[in-house]
Amino acid sequence: MSEETNNKVITVDCPTCHIAVEWIEKNEHRPFCSDRCRLIDLGAWASDDYKIAGKPATEWDMPDSGTGDESYTLQ
Repeated sequence: MSEETNNKVITVDCPTCHIAVEWIEKNEHRPFCSDRCRLIDLGAWASDDYKIAGKPATEWDMPDSGTGDESYTLQ
């Protein structure tokens, strides 16, 4: 095998802007092309633009949401 074959660099598309990105250790933003694209993706997750499929949460899955005026004591 030639040295060129052993050193083939893998490229992936940036999930945000879809430009080709080299998957190498020195690319600290991988799989994104830049910090900007990474933050755009993070913001999309934070604003619920992306969702993970699954069954909806039920009231039993949710923490109690009291009125805020309950007294709690440590035992």
